Amino acid sequence: MRVRHAFAVLLLISIFGVFGVARAQATGTVRVQQSDGSVQIYHDVVIRVAHNTLRVWSHDHKGVLIIDRAACSYVGELERCLPTDFKLKQSGQTKTIALVNGLVYVNLTDQPQQLTYSSTQLAPRGIMLSLQTKRGTYVSLRGHIDEITP
Repeated sequence: MRVRHAFAVLLLISIFGVFGVARAQATGTVRVQQSDGSVQIYHDVVIRVAHNTLRVWSHDHKGVLIIDRAACSYVGELERCLPTDFKLKQSGQTKTIALVNGLVYVNLTDQPQQLTYSSTQLAPRGIMLSLQTKRGTYVSLRGHIDEITP
């Protein structure tokens, strides 16, 4: 169950990279670097996990990144997932985005957790995501899961 939740979170983050900013109460930031070197940063994205699917929304709700499939395992108290499916829903259409690789870390505990071999800590309900698409786009997400629904 935790593995599916983490996978969903990763997918959301990846999809959000092409959208605008999120609601004021949201606590995530997405960075998208295109193959031409241009960079877009989206603050205050909404991150939700529901029914084992991760979704990341833009402020205007015109776009959502979706991750609903991933291979997950635990490294200590952190869930680590390798997303296998990444989608972008925008303007009423859903597109599958081809991935080269991706990695998501999720902290579903009530305490900060240290990443192995790193000085980085994830806050409670924290998430960190990094994806590379076949088109050469890099998407990263760092934030707090706003809502988790089993």
